[in-house]
Order: sequence, then structure tokens, then C-alpha cells
Amino acid sequence: MTSDPQHVVIIGAGPAGLTAALELCERGVSTTVLEADDVVGGISRTVHRDDWHFDIGGHRFFTKVSEVEKRWWQILGADDFLLRPRLSRIRYNGKFFDYPLKAMNALRGLGVIEASRCVGSYAWARVRPPKDQTNFEGWVSARFGRRLYGIFFRTYTEKVWGVPGDELAADWAAQRIKNLSLGRAIIDSIRPRRNRKDVASLIEEFHYPRLGPGMMWERAHAQVQDLGGDVVLEAPVVSLRHHDGLVTEIVYSRDGAHAVGCTAVVSSMPIGELVLAMDPPAPAPVVDAAKGLRHRDFLTVALVVPADVGFPDNWIYIHEAGVRVGRIQNFGQWSPEMVAPGTTCLGLEYFVSIGDDLWEMADDDLVALATDELASLGLVDRDLIGQGYVVRMPKAYPVYDAFYESHVDVLREWLGVHASNVAPVGRNGMHKYNNQDHSMLTAVYAVENLIDGANHDVWAVNVDEDYHEEDLSRSGGANRSGTGRLAPLLPASST
Repeated sequence: MTSDPQHVVIIGAGPAGLTAALELCERGVSTTVLEADDVVGGISRTVHRDDWHFDIGGHRFFTKVSEVEKRWWQILGADDFLLRPRLSRIRYNGKFFDYPLKAMNALRGLGVIEASRCVGSYAWARVRPPKDQTNFEGWVSARFGRRLYGIFFRTYTEKVWGVPGDELAADWAAQRIKNLSLGRAIIDSIRPRRNRKDVASLIEEFHYPRLGPGMMWERAHAQVQDLGGDVVLEAPVVSLRHHDGLVTEIVYSRDGAHAVGCTAVVSSMPIGELVLAMDPPAPAPVVDAAKGLRHRDFLTVALVVPADVGFPDNWIYIHEAGVRVGRIQNFGQWSPEMVAPGTTCLGLEYFVSIGDDLWEMADDDLVALATDELASLGLVDRDLIGQGYVVRMPKAYPVYDAFYESHVDVLREWLGVHASNVAPVGRNGMHKYNNQDHSMLTAVYAVENLIDGANHDVWAVNVDEDYHEEDLSRSGGANRSGTGRLAPLLPASST
């Protein structure tokens, strides 16, 4: 056990954990970071395979949270950031459509007959809107018509969340597509505004580390160590020993069991697993709440192809119902330094649940499936597809169901009494669908609370109804709310 008078243990070396470590080390606080994996970055890592680098999804570096942006530039210098153009489109029925949707582009791409049907469907929705608009399908259909809902909203959403659209709550659609209807979309498409940054999904350019987001967190790892912090990889937490309302010692596994003493803990491990690791254990109702939190998982199949056959987009959304891939990244379009000369790497993304057929499928079979689907979409000739790599990412998306808020409330209340020196942060640490900047901000606030005596409401980060970054006032106080991104409410029975 450490003898330091003040020693903070951080669980997890993703964006939240490493941001907390930097904040602590800069204050001269003795810090140990425990990471279960053999790499840092969490879901924001960059995977290195042979001559190629690819992300777990794409991670644009755009934020209006000033302290987060400042930290990005402190970790990486200007030479390590690229300013990249943003291009993403929807693939449907063998054609590309602009994303974000532009009404005139969409209607032209659908052809005269289908466009007429879509306009008719929209007109009917205005006269006879769906009776039930409490679900995603009804809400979107009321504003775009049922045909456009089926083409541009249903398929991809159901692939991501694994749940039919009529079982998803409408409040998620309301904040993702705020104040938008087909009529307004037509007006906006006639009167475009250049480089809109008032809504994050509409930005036309963004910063990006030249070797991917993992480059930032690998550099942050080195900076923490340079400042005297200890980062231990392949060190999953086994238990947190608590007494008189405080966690005093953490046991982790690395070539045997090791214990490290602490005066406080910043935790980005899944909050349910955090509570289940408590020693002595929490009572049965709290354990049940911890076990009741669920996640959606994710895997990428990266296929190497010649650079000249890759599409110009950063990524495309696949709205074709006949394939299981949901989105395809072109990592060479994120940064040319991430791919070998003359090639690019296409990342086919599959949204899965641990234990389902895709998650359990052998890597070679997944590469074969992705190759078949890429060829069947007509994006790349099969003969031009080279090596393939598979990366699985568990617990990529916290699942919001009818009970998750009450489960989280139970865990927060119990931790507040029995482990009051533990600060949950980040996406899984708080079971909140945070972006990278949200996760970092929770870490900043947590450290300011623990060390500086601030009174930030860390749980208020990412609660606004508007999608993604709106300006954040640094006015101080617990009532300051953060930027917002929600996930849909899934039915409790889904898996």
C-alpha cells in the first residue's frame, strides 16, 4: 500500500481516465492509472495492424467546450493535427445521398416515381399524422412521411440498436432531428449556409490527429508518466475495499494480485462492474441494479483496398437492408498517414451484442462476410480486396432502457454513502452516451471537485436536449450543464 498522504487511483486509461491523470499530475498529486487492456484510449484508441491504422468508429475533433479543446492542443501540437474536410453520405438502393439529408438531393436521387410517392406519403402524414408519435417510427414518419422514414431512418437505426423503430422512444429522434421536417429541409436545401457549426453534425471540416485519435492518448500516456504518474496496463481491477464510507484500497490482477492504497478514486470502468467489485459487497438490491445495466457492442472488419477504388467520404451509412454492415469508414480519408502508400483501409462496422452470431463468428469468417458485403454493395471489386483485420469492442454503447435511470440512481446513492471518495466519469463510468469531449469534461470536473474543492455537478454533463455541442459557459457552480447527446430508449426485454 502506498504511504503517500494523497494518492488517487484512476480506473481506465481512456479519454476520461487519462484526462483526469493529467489534471492530477499537473497539480502534483500522486496518481496511479489502472488499465485492463494492453493499450490506452478506450473506444478512442487507434488500432495498429501491419502498415495500417484504423479507429473504433470515426472520431472527429470538434467541440465548443473550451477546456477540452485547450487540452487537445496541449497533448498534441499543431504539427500533429490535420484539418480534414468532412464528407459523409448515405448508400441506399445502389445510390449515394447527401448526409445530413438535403431534401432536393434525396428526392432527385430517388427518381421521379419514388420521389412522388415520398412526397405523397409526406402529404398524407400532414393530413393524417401517425396516432402514436411516442416512438421513433411514428415521430419521424409524422415529419417526413412513412416512405422516407423507411428509406433514410429505419434501417440504419435498427442495425445500430438492434431494436425495431416502433420500440424506440421518440425523445431520441426529437433531439437528433430537432425542429426539422421535410418542408423545412426543402427550404434549408435551397438556402444553404456555408460551414454551419451551430449543429455539430453539419460541420464541413474538423481537426484530426495524423495517426488517428489513439495518437493523442498514447501521447497523453507518455505525458502522465513524464509528470510522475504511474500507468499500469493489463491490470484489471478485481476489487475495491471500502470502510466507513470510503474506498481505501484497490486490488488489481497482473501476474498475481496487487493492492494499491488510495485517498480517492476516479473510475471510468462500467459503473455496474464498479459496484459489483466492491468489498464488502453491496446489498442484493444494489447488485441487481448493477447487473441490470446493459451495453451494445461493436466490431470492425478492416479491409485493405487500392487507394484509387476507395470512396471519397470519411464514412458512409449503409441503408441497404440486404447487408448487415451499418457503416463503412475510409481511414485514408481521415488521414493519408494511416494507410500504406497506394492503399486505403475500409472499416466495415457491425453493431452487435456479445454472444450473438456475429460476435462469436471466427475472424476469417467475418473477413469473408465483410468482403462479400463490400462486393455486393458494388463499392469495390472483389478481386481488389486484400488483407482483412477484425477488432471487437465490448461495451461500446450504454443501453438506455426503461429501467437504466433508476438503476443508475440506485448505484449513485449507494456509492455516495459507502464509497463517497469514488468519482465515476466517462461513457461507461457514468453509463451515459458521452462523446469524447463529454467524457473528458466529466474528468476535469471530477478532479476539480476532489482536489480543488469545487462543486460541479458532473452528472449534468451531456444532459441538454440539443444534439451535440452548444456553447458551454464556464461560469462555475453546480448548475452548469454540459453539452448533450442522448441515445434512444430501448425496451427492457431487448438484448
